Amino acid sequence: MNIGDDITKLMVEYRRHIHRYPELSFHEEKTSSYIKDILAKAGVRVEPFGTHQSFAAIVEGSMPGKTYGLRAELDALPIAENSGVEFSSVHPGVMHACGHDMHMAIAIGVTLSLFEKRHDLKGRFVAIFQSGEEILPGGALAITQSPLFKELKPDAMFGVHVLPELEVGKVGLCPGKYMASGDEVYIVLKGRGGHAALPHLINDPVVCASEIILSLQTLVSRKAPALIPTVLSFGKIEANGATNIIPDEVTIAGTFRTFDETWRAKAHHLIHEIVSGVAKSHGIDCRLEIRQGYPSIYNNPELTQVLKSKAAELLGSNMVVDLEPRMTTDDFAFFSNIIPSVFFRIGTGYPNASNPQLHRNNFNPSEEALTVAHKLLFNAIFSLLHK
Repeated sequence: MNIGDDITKLMVEYRRHIHRYPELSFHEEKTSSYIKDILAKAGVRVEPFGTHQSFAAIVEGSMPGKTYGLRAELDALPIAENSGVEFSSVHPGVMHACGHDMHMAIAIGVTLSLFEKRHDLKGRFVAIFQSGEEILPGGALAITQSPLFKELKPDAMFGVHVLPELEVGKVGLCPGKYMASGDEVYIVLKGRGGHAALPHLINDPVVCASEIILSLQTLVSRKAPALIPTVLSFGKIEANGATNIIPDEVTIAGTFRTFDETWRAKAHHLIHEIVSGVAKSHGIDCRLEIRQGYPSIYNNPELTQVLKSKAAELLGSNMVVDLEPRMTTDDFAFFSNIIPSVFFRIGTGYPNASNPQLHRNNFNPSEEALTVAHKLLFNAIFSLLHK
């Protein structure tokens, strides 16, 4: 089969197979094997990073030169699919609702196309298929610390992510600070519960939890530097009491996100101060854990402009959209913090339609985006490596 003529058909086939058989973070054994088998049969060199199911697909040019990398994620989400597509997940409660199946198909397609053109390349291309992007600690950090990555370390990295808010055919880019760091905040409050009608005889952790959540809002409104985007949100509170029962314990869980590492560290300290201070004032024992997550993503301005210019050339300037920074996270940040990188968006939204958002059980991206992403990435990387 001629890869150049049939790449769109192949990418759709790969994407649908991967979508049908999703696997959760750090358990992507069959997904990893499926992709390795495709690439190895085509003659592409495949090497494991030695970290879970992550591996590299390597295309060597005919002459020495720079190395360019592309990351794709292997994992799915714990969501029960309700998209209605004929290739829906066969694994109950597991779904590719974040587009990682699309990313993998794109990376396979780009790898195969560059492999066909390897004799025209000066340098090396490395496709990184990464385990466990969706949950901490993420798979990217372990890859960057592996001996294989240090041997193959790209001079520049690309990352692509689908975006249903963007119409299919369009590409979105944002130079500089693009995506936030993300940390998880866990608080356990232990008091003395009892009958809700006898509050004078108990030590109420529910009231303490309420005051802590409200007090922590001042971290954003009064402590955060005005020009640094900051979010502190709590999405989980467990008291397990009743209308007439005050529990002994309350747990709270939330997320802290920002774009500045100095402020991030200071904010962690302030969260500890506020939580311990409020708990002490109520006579409540507290335990606070801040699990440090992914750093923020920084898009190298020069590399972003290279990709933006190529997108305008291939797709038309009207199909290239300037994106705003966003408070979501991705562990691609571990690459962008050590290598000039660009993390961009590919539109998957159907025109004149209501498009389900990422992480929804009815998420259904347009597969036309596979062709658009392949066209852009293949031509951009080929131009950079062409001798």
